[in-house]
Amino acid sequence: MTTSDIPTSPARHHVVIIGSGFGGLFAAQRLKRADVDITLIARTTHHLFQPMLYQVATGIVSEGEIAPATRIILRDQKNVTVLLGDVFDLDVDARTVTSRLLERVTVTPYDSLIIAAGADQSYFGNDQFAEYAPGMKTIDHALELRGRILGAFEQAELSDDPVEREKLLTFVVIGAGPTGVEMAGQIAEMAERTLKGSFRHIDPTKARVILLDAAPAVLTPFGPKLSAKAQKRLEKLGVEIQLNAMVTNLDYDGIEVKDSDGTVRRIEAQCKVWSAGVQASSLGKVLAEETGVELDRAGRVKVGPDLTVPGHTNVFVAGDMMAVDGVPGVAQGAIQGGRYAADAITAGLRGQTPDQRKPFSYFDKGSMATISRYAAVMQVPLPFTKKKFETEGYFAWLGWLALHLVYLVGFRNRLNTFINWFFAFTTRGRTQLAVTEQQVYARTAMGALSALERREAEEIQEKLARAQRRQGA
Repeated sequence: MTTSDIPTSPARHHVVIIGSGFGGLFAAQRLKRADVDITLIARTTHHLFQPMLYQVATGIVSEGEIAPATRIILRDQKNVTVLLGDVFDLDVDARTVTSRLLERVTVTPYDSLIIAAGADQSYFGNDQFAEYAPGMKTIDHALELRGRILGAFEQAELSDDPVEREKLLTFVVIGAGPTGVEMAGQIAEMAERTLKGSFRHIDPTKARVILLDAAPAVLTPFGPKLSAKAQKRLEKLGVEIQLNAMVTNLDYDGIEVKDSDGTVRRIEAQCKVWSAGVQASSLGKVLAEETGVELDRAGRVKVGPDLTVPGHTNVFVAGDMMAVDGVPGVAQGAIQGGRYAADAITAGLRGQTPDQRKPFSYFDKGSMATISRYAAVMQVPLPFTKKKFETEGYFAWLGWLALHLVYLVGFRNRLNTFINWFFAFTTRGRTQLAVTEQQVYARTAMGALSALERREAEEIQEKLARAQRRQGA
């Protein structure tokens, strides 16, 4: 194992940012003209525009258009160094961050720290479900799901067993929030429009798409009016809505569901998608062990009014890792949190003390969710009132498209995405339907490799223990 120490200039304040998502990237860009050196550490090489992952999974856009390389985005910002690595340890007394890339461990000192490591999919204590129902948090997830969705149609084409075909052509999306609604709508559209007439032994338009949730409504944060509109539109697409239905078990061939009356039933379906919950990065637990800071049920850090860890005014937490009342886990919350932390650091360099910081204030710019082609729901707060403007349909869909184009990084990515949208929404075509065996089976292979590595590590530890016992004897 190789250990590296990242040197810093003593003349410049050193800011370390963990995470290349919205919080981390926008914090780094905010510090472009500040008199600081920045080290951004992330476990992926890209900045992921997560709200459009479902479009990668359903073949509308490519992964490169929503996940540009972080170091390319920041290459003209000379005060930033980008490091690839998974942060696994923090020392707030020594002011160091320790990360790992393969066998190389890197220790990076800091003067100020911004932790924006994001969130992972939550299976509510049933992590074994991930093998059968991938989430929607990473590029790997989206590509695996694309392979599973299209692979189900391919397997059904080869089968002459009606029962097996029905199972293969049943798609279950678990979780009726924005991601689940968008995913269910696009699977239904893909089956109805894109794949229609492409097979000789099956009719893709007969595919069964089920959207289920333990909640009593879809898109509950949008309120009853928009929730009802979204449900009506999904049902028009042919999506079956099953509410008050809690998942109790998952396996390769299907899913067990418990209804509100206590009845347990089974749905036979090979392809399942999980979008039911999120859990903050495990780095929150590391921070809690190091500082004693409290975490909420989702593992988010309960920060102070200035987004710092209590007792550590130079350690900020932003994005999906911060627990702040009234701030939802959406891109705008991460962007505003990252920028706030950057501004607080800049103000500190000018002489502002931590007790002079104004509390973080979240500006709600509204919420949107797309349901299908030409249909979306939108909710925007009205200024100077507590009311919200609500709309749905074509104009809400146009608003969704425009907003997401604005926040995509890079002109070329925006142009390519616009072109792909134009052809996907005006024709039956989708340009990103290629799948590979690696996309579908990589999870199984990586799981086997991890198990092998664990066994090897246990064998090494056992040999060391035996050697120590012999020496003691």
